Amino acid sequence: MPLLLIIPIFWFLILRPEQVKRKKHQKMLDNLSKGDQVVTNGGLHGKVVGVDKDIVVITIAEGVKVELTRSAVAFLKKGGELIEGE
Repeated sequence: MPLLLIIPIFWFLILRPEQVKRKKHQKMLDNLSKGDQVVTNGGLHGKVVGVDKDIVVITIAEGVKVELTRSAVAFLKKGGELIEGE
């Protein structure tokens, strides 16, 4: 009986928040557009200059463009603040 109570508690406290976070991040990735300020998983800060199906091109310095997979984008930046997947 206690095991039957532990499973739903485990799901609500651990698994469910992770699912919500993952969906929120995926929505942010799907809505990336030209001009967005982003931070990558590797810590690069840049501005989106091109978006393709699975590729995002960011500029990290004047004349320096980097191609990334969409999943490499970790955060959006708005007004200097990091925003984790809106």
